[in-house]
Amino acid sequence: MDLKLKSILPIFVFLLLVSTSNAKSSIYDVTSATYGGKANSDISRPFSKAWTDACASTLASKIVVPRGTYKFVGATFKGPCKAPIEIQLQGTLQAPVDGSKLSKADTWVGFERIDGLTLSGGGTFDGQGATAWKQNDCNKNKNCKSIAINLRFNFVTNSIIRDITTKDSKNFHVNVLGCNNVAFQHFTVSAPKESMNTDGIHIGRSTGINITDSIIGTGDDCISIGDGTKQLHVTKVTCGPGHGISIGSLGRYQNEEPVSGIFIKNCTIKNTDNGVRIKTWPASPSNGVVSDVHFEDIIMDNVGNPVIIDQEYCPWNQCTLKVPSKVKISNVSFKNIKGSSSSPVGIKIVCSGGLPCENVQLSDIDLTYTGNKGPITSQCKHVKPTINNVARALACATSS
Repeated sequence: MDLKLKSILPIFVFLLLVSTSNAKSSIYDVTSATYGGKANSDISRPFSKAWTDACASTLASKIVVPRGTYKFVGATFKGPCKAPIEIQLQGTLQAPVDGSKLSKADTWVGFERIDGLTLSGGGTFDGQGATAWKQNDCNKNKNCKSIAINLRFNFVTNSIIRDITTKDSKNFHVNVLGCNNVAFQHFTVSAPKESMNTDGIHIGRSTGINITDSIIGTGDDCISIGDGTKQLHVTKVTCGPGHGISIGSLGRYQNEEPVSGIFIKNCTIKNTDNGVRIKTWPASPSNGVVSDVHFEDIIMDNVGNPVIIDQEYCPWNQCTLKVPSKVKISNVSFKNIKGSSSSPVGIKIVCSGGLPCENVQLSDIDLTYTGNKGPITSQCKHVKPTINNVARALACATSS
């Protein structure tokens, strides 16, 4: 069976089961007389009560939040539940502007240990994070104060998030941890480029995540891929503003799990600081692995550093550059990448001096530089890539 088909088959099976079970389902409207939720008021208690009832039902259930704007101080919706649940958010949930008023410091809305969750409805999770961005120094302070993530999925399986928007999160918009077979479809992340540390979707220690037909604009990585991520498929995603689509950073902590089977295809990246990127820290405390990674059919529109492997990633001088990264990178391809670069270095492949990259392929890459700092160039170090149909200026002429 085709590997990609095999990876997404459980999602299709899940959707078939849900559509079949919807013939017999229970509906829980948070604004009904039973729960008493009202627009322009806090619905934290009605929503949580509806979840408790739906989770206990042996029939497939649907929780409905109708059109309108609702206050919500936060909750973590926990399973396991007795049957699949769909949350149909038609309106807008608003987090408190003051993060200290959230029910949990690091999470606004969480989903935990649930099998068969659907989150849909065309609604919006509005984190109202503008004030928090000014206080967020987590990118340079390991001991920073916890700041809430808009949506956190922990150990969620066989689930789908579709037609949902996350807006102006105080921290990351979405964090996916320990999940299996979860799909994001027609998903939107919306935040300005000045929103600090607001990764769109961060994935870690999860298998079979699919992100398709989505628009992500934020102040940090559109998609960030952490350790332990396997069989990730990102297709037809538009990224920008932001920092591009990144694997890493990796190699900063002990006992990080391997990253493998990453497929980024048919995406458009525009007006971002980086394009497609793998980044690892020097002086890693333990060994790591990144393998079987493929970036293909990517359009770059005014993108800085369109193609980059950086194993000397050291923001704010928080590391020792003299000690090479211990993360081994192998079997990586960059294919059919075209468009414009806002930086003179169109391709930068800087690998570890201790563990040089292996089997890196560059093919059918056509980039033009839009600036005035000379011709477009490439920079390559500790790598001997296979190159096919790439202009000489981008073909690692400075390889070492």
